[in-house]
This record gives sequence, C-alpha cells and structure tokens, in this order.
Amino acid sequence: MRENGPHLKALHQICLDNIIPVTEPIALISQIQRSGGSLLSQLFDGHPQLHAHPHELKTGHPKKYIWPRIDLNDRPERWFSILFEESVIRHFKNGYKKEPTSNETFPFIFLASLQKKIFLKHINSGESQSIRNIFDAYMTSYFGAWLNNQNFQGPKKFITAFTPRLAMKASNMESFFNTYPDGLLISILRNPNNWYPSAYRHNVKIKKDKYSDIPNALGQWCECARAMLRNKAKYGGRICIIRFEHLISDLESVMRFLAELMNIEFDPILLTPTFNKAPITANTSFNLETSGIVKGTLSRHETLAADELKIINEMTGGLYQQVLALTARF
Repeated sequence: MRENGPHLKALHQICLDNIIPVTEPIALISQIQRSGGSLLSQLFDGHPQLHAHPHELKTGHPKKYIWPRIDLNDRPERWFSILFEESVIRHFKNGYKKEPTSNETFPFIFLASLQKKIFLKHINSGESQSIRNIFDAYMTSYFGAWLNNQNFQGPKKFITAFTPRLAMKASNMESFFNTYPDGLLISILRNPNNWYPSAYRHNVKIKKDKYSDIPNALGQWCECARAMLRNKAKYGGRICIIRFEHLISDLESVMRFLAELMNIEFDPILLTPTFNKAPITANTSFNLETSGIVKGTLSRHETLAADELKIINEMTGGLYQQVLALTARF
C-alpha cells in the first residue's frame, strides 16, 4: 500500500474521524537494566483496564532515559518530533523483536504518518495547552496509530510503560510527577548477586563492555538503589518498590498487590508475559527457548566466583538492606 494511495488516505480519515482519547496517567516502570522491567511490562500487557506500551518507552530527549523538556511556546510539530519514538518504524518494517538475536518476531502494524496527523488534530482541538495535554495527545496518537493493537477498546485506568534508568535522575522524577501528579512509579529491586551476572552476560551477548569491571558495574547498581531511597522519601505512596525475587517466586501475590494498588481488577493474563496478548519468551542473557517465568533467574549468583561475590557483598550489602526494608510486603 503506497503512502499516497487512496486506500491509505481513506484509512487515515477513518482513524481521524474516530479518535479515542488516551488521557490516563502513566504507571512507569523504571530502574537499572536487567532487573525485571521488561518482564513486568509484559505481564501488564493485555489487561483490559490498561493501555500497555509494547516496547521500551522512548519519548525521552535527547536520550530515552532523560525526561523531555517541552517548551509550550514551540509549535505542535516540534512537540511531536521531540516525543516521537523512531523504533516504531523499525518494528513496523521488520516486526517486533525483544532482542535482535531473538527467534520470535511479532507483527506490529503502525502508521507513523497517521500518528502525526492524530497528534496534530488532538492538540489543535484544545483551547489552551499544558505539558500534560501534550503528553495526552502523544499517547492518543501512539495508540491510535497502532492498528493491530489487540487491547485498545474499553475503559482504562493507567498507561503502563517501561524505561530503564529514567527513575535514577531526581530531575526526571520531578518532571514526571509534575506532568502526571496522578502517576505511579514502580521500581524493581534485584539482588546484586543475581543482577551482576545477568547484566554482564547480556552486554557480552550484544558485544558491549559496559559491565566487565565489577566495581564500575556495582557503582551503577548502587546509584539505582540510592535513587529508590530518594524517590520513596520524596514521593511516598506514589512510589512502589518490589523485589525481583518476589516477582519470580510469588508472581500471583505480586500481581494481585499491583492490581489493587492500581485499582484494576485481577485478571489471569497478569500471570503470563505477552506481547499484544501473545505469549513471549523471556528477555534473558542465558539460553532459553520457552515462554513464561524463568525460575533460573534466582540462581545466577551460582555462576560467580567466591572473590566476585565478596566484592559484590562488600559494595552493596548495606545499601541493599536499606532498600529491601522499603519493598512491598505481601
């Protein structure tokens, strides 16, 4: 179907004539990578009371982990260019894969040209603008242009979205809650003994050298842990910290707790990681061919040498216990 073909123009017009506003607050999942953010995002996918963003949320600017600065004096076209997620073009052309090496590919039918039209129509329909209005227009355009979304209809309570590291900067959290005072931050705390081997192997797998130095890698883990303490102290009940180990070993209790926190009904789909309601294989650094929850993530520490475990415990032990005391109880 050509971009300027009559059938595509007709499809655009149908969508523009039937815009469904997406104005719910965001329940943001954010912490350091390799801590279960993708998993939790996939568990929320398909719940009938949620708009689940299907990839990492990349509205950040100039990097995905920096909350974008929006100037209300700019033109709407500029607002859209800042927020636009270029990954939708790649996923539309090639299908969605969690990792480039994955054997699973999911169709993702998304029209970027339609998204911009929806955004501009929605934004121009208001008499005055605010940062929240701009984000509402963007989310309306995103979900409106995702044509094979299996969970678009029906009343929703939250938009769920995952962006690693976004919650680690205080300025990001201030901007997020200024935009979404009714929003929620969910951060996942993973035991550093299991986090480090996962982070290291993942970076080796994608041919990067980010975590080869243990003290440097653990410094980043500690930065994330301190951010959890800071965020919880400042924003209180709008911050939920859950343990990765609970998410794996006591999944139903965790998801029932989160459903109650978000005022949504518990649904069995919360127990199965999916992409657009289709079961999806876990995003793990270790060999895996099946979908669902991977219990082996709780024993990654067994791959470490004794001296490595000693370094990890010396650098993170006290901080880990401080954050552990703030995690949700079930």
